[in-house]
Amino acid sequence: MDIKILNKETETLRFVLSDTSAAFANALRRIMVSEVPIMAIDDVMILENNSVMYDEILAHRLGLIPITTDQSYNLPEDCSCKSELGCERCRASFSMEVEANDPVEVIYSSHLKPENPDVRPVSDRIPIVKLAQGQKIKLEAYARLGRGKLHAKWQPVSACTYTHDPKTRTFSFLVESTGTLPPEKIVLEAARLINAKTLGFEEGLGGIGES
Repeated sequence: MDIKILNKETETLRFVLSDTSAAFANALRRIMVSEVPIMAIDDVMILENNSVMYDEILAHRLGLIPITTDQSYNLPEDCSCKSELGCERCRASFSMEVEANDPVEVIYSSHLKPENPDVRPVSDRIPIVKLAQGQKIKLEAYARLGRGKLHAKWQPVSACTYTHDPKTRTFSFLVESTGTLPPEKIVLEAARLINAKTLGFEEGLGGIGES
């Protein structure tokens, strides 16, 4: 197997994969989309909200804001705390307290204040809600690692495609990150996950042979 990088930017990576099968190329693409873990807001505690937006819709919008990922956190199911609320090893906290002073004020992702500066919205200019004068929102939000196969908010890519040239037996990939992880890290993590699945399968076959 051979990999050739064609172009690398902050959120986009183009590369060519050769000397491999269509099955492997598709497995790599599917794992990048659905199994590479990233951070997303999963729980929101609304303390005050007299805006026109219902609490549930506000929480939903917060969950869809791309969050930069610190891979030092544990996946909730792997954390030793075994708590539904999580702990400092498996969740990152945010707070927001805003009140509109102007007739109409747009609240952006910049109003979310992260406890850990390494886990923050990828952009400060994502609109969340409009407040009329005197309206107020106060909340706490908690981000966790998760996988795209559980919810689209945990998908690390906004585009992940490839084209196949049967004559040269090559696969030309385009990987576009949502900003949660650099695209090269997404590819490397997907490759690591494929390797781990292969080793697990081999161990399982060994167990069958012993029975």
